[in-house]
Amino acid sequence: MRRSRPCPDAGRGWARGTRTLGRVLRRLGDDRGNASLEFLGAGVVLLVPLVYLVLAVSQIQAGALAVEGAARQAARVLVAAPDVASGQESAELALAFALEDHGLGDIDASLALICDPEPCLERGSLVHVTVAAEVPLPLVPPFVQSALPVTVPLEAVASQRVSRFAGAG
Repeated sequence: MRRSRPCPDAGRGWARGTRTLGRVLRRLGDDRGNASLEFLGAGVVLLVPLVYLVLAVSQIQAGALAVEGAARQAARVLVAAPDVASGQESAELALAFALEDHGLGDIDASLALICDPEPCLERGSLVHVTVAAEVPLPLVPPFVQSALPVTVPLEAVASQRVSRFAGAG
């Protein structure tokens, strides 16, 4: 009868399995090469909303500046006008210019004027001009626009006093 050789790992079978398990775990836990993938994934997840936020805030700020500038300029041209009709026309033109200058020429805006005291454009009277507009958020698809409110309402008021020397010459 032949004698068999003793197994070199005899009595250490558990150690051999542990070494194999350790090798597998090291391969699974190896992070080499994953940093660039994680950076791209996290970068897209964080960067896209951040860029949209900057675009939306920029659009709203442009609208706020346009509405404020339009109200101020409309009040100025209104008090310098010889009569209410030409002043109203000049104020509407100032509103259109202000919106166009800020890249918002395609939005609807309303202009309202209140004179204190009546009649309007008398010497020393105060003219209040209110400009209201709704600024749309950028890059919103049409099907979302019909379902959700995607505009930001803005309003500005400017007051100007008619000169006490108006119409004096």
